[in-house]
Amino acid sequence: MDIFSVITMFGGLAMFLFGMEVMGEGLKKSSGDTLRVLLQKLTRNTFTGLLTGMLVTAIIQASSATIVLTVGLLAAGILTLRQAISIVMGANIGTTITAQIIRLMDIESGGNIVLEFFKPSTLAPLALIIGIILVMFIKKSSVKGPGEICVGFGILFTGMMTMTNAVAPLAESETFVNLLTQFSEMPVLEIIVGMAVTVIVQSSSAVIGMLQALSVTGAMTFQLVYPLIMGINIGTCIVTAFLCSLGTSRDAKRTGIAHILFNVIGTILFMIVMGILEATGVVTELMAQTVDSGAIANFQSFFNIATAIVLLPFVNFLMELSIRIIPADAEEETKAAELAMLDEKLLVSPALAMAEAAGAIGRMGALASENMDVSLKQLHAYDPAVTSAINSREERIDRFADRADNFLIRLSHDLQSAGDDARMNLLMQAVPDFERIGDYATNIDELAERLNAQKVTLSDYAKGELTVIGEAVSEIVKLTVEAFTNDDNVQARRVEPLEEVIDDMVLQLRDNHTERLRRGICTVNGGLVFLETLTYLERAADQCSSIALLMLARENESIKKNHHAYLQSLHSDGGAEYEAAIAARRKQYLDRLSKTPQ
Repeated sequence: MDIFSVITMFGGLAMFLFGMEVMGEGLKKSSGDTLRVLLQKLTRNTFTGLLTGMLVTAIIQASSATIVLTVGLLAAGILTLRQAISIVMGANIGTTITAQIIRLMDIESGGNIVLEFFKPSTLAPLALIIGIILVMFIKKSSVKGPGEICVGFGILFTGMMTMTNAVAPLAESETFVNLLTQFSEMPVLEIIVGMAVTVIVQSSSAVIGMLQALSVTGAMTFQLVYPLIMGINIGTCIVTAFLCSLGTSRDAKRTGIAHILFNVIGTILFMIVMGILEATGVVTELMAQTVDSGAIANFQSFFNIATAIVLLPFVNFLMELSIRIIPADAEEETKAAELAMLDEKLLVSPALAMAEAAGAIGRMGALASENMDVSLKQLHAYDPAVTSAINSREERIDRFADRADNFLIRLSHDLQSAGDDARMNLLMQAVPDFERIGDYATNIDELAERLNAQKVTLSDYAKGELTVIGEAVSEIVKLTVEAFTNDDNVQARRVEPLEEVIDDMVLQLRDNHTERLRRGICTVNGGLVFLETLTYLERAADQCSSIALLMLARENESIKKNHHAYLQSLHSDGGAEYEAAIAARRKQYLDRLSKTPQ
């Protein structure tokens, strides 16, 4: 085998890999969001999780894509670690479909026109012709996906045939045959080689394809091939572990570790069984048999299916072992406790379920309050690490919102009294209100990041004013969360006077800013950030007012009938107690605002 044959072989491998990529992208385009929905809906237990992982991977011909989807759903809290592990086990089986397709290389037509049609030498150019017509000459976007599938299929088989033709002369090489004979007597080394090559190529299907191409030499025996295939399976797990390590969640990393454990344990068990069978002479003839591409595909499928059958009952063991290898930290334990809230089993008792929902929404509000506090500090001294923490809490808020919405919708069918209806109305409205407060906090942090990136600083006057109004908004958010969590209408009544003062502060601060711009004290870029921050703070206070009014509406018919009219009446003539509260808040915050120098 000369240098030109080596170049041809690797060129064929390149076409094979590119064909897989194009075909996989076409399959993903054709399936749309169906695959994500499949992963989400059909994983109620480990067995259905395994079947779903197998089906999705067989459809898109890429276990790595299945794993990326799984890790995304895992990070979103939609899948559990146990479900993710079962899906990855299924992906192990689904990825063998590529090898089963490649076995078409073994077809001998014998003059039969039907068999001749199914030979890759016929199918590949036919698929390319159809694919090119669909991609280049038909303008409908709906046919682009099927077109890419056909093009990818054609390129894949063209690459496979190129590799096969390049290595065919090795059948006549005595050196090559002797090398394989010696190599077959070192199964552990074979496992390591199979693993290493797969890590380098980043595709188990491609490495299996290389083995199938080499099988045309007639020098590949079962004794040589089976350890290589097991090494290839372990190598693809290392690729999985790398993909999972790109996720931020520890459960994503544990999924990758569990995949490695799955294949390593399967390999050890199989090597033990084969050692016993070899020692007793049961498989002596099998070991010496030469294998073709079909036999290679069959063994890969058999090994992965057998390993899944044996280890599926031990998914919990794999999960616990992966948790021991990557233990939980304090933040993850908190997240786990949060995800354990809103258990659907509580729906059988509406009273308990409503109390649980209120607790979860209160926790969501507390996270939004914490984000509001720290995001305002970011405007004065930006820290990327704080932004990361804010985003992490925002993800938790979003998870709470999704789970609470679904939980409350199911709970709403079982309410038994008008009081329950009023409480449910409060809970369902509080979810988007607290979520928006969290969003506004994130928006303010993004403004701080913009200031830092553009090297823009706010004037001392602007910083001082934002400090005062920031304290007011932080207080109103805390007050609202406390009132909601404790179901305390006395606290809820304290919200509206502060909200009215915050509105007055926003008006005054906008006027102050306009005057500073006129005098050249503030820059345009800094001014835009200042005004946007005021908008987010005002909106956050409005959400607090909304929650407080819903709490008070449960015992006040005028609020329930028309809360806008109630607010107008309150603001125009709220009574001595309300006016006293307003005066106290104005003294606390409004009077502290600095005056623009004349």
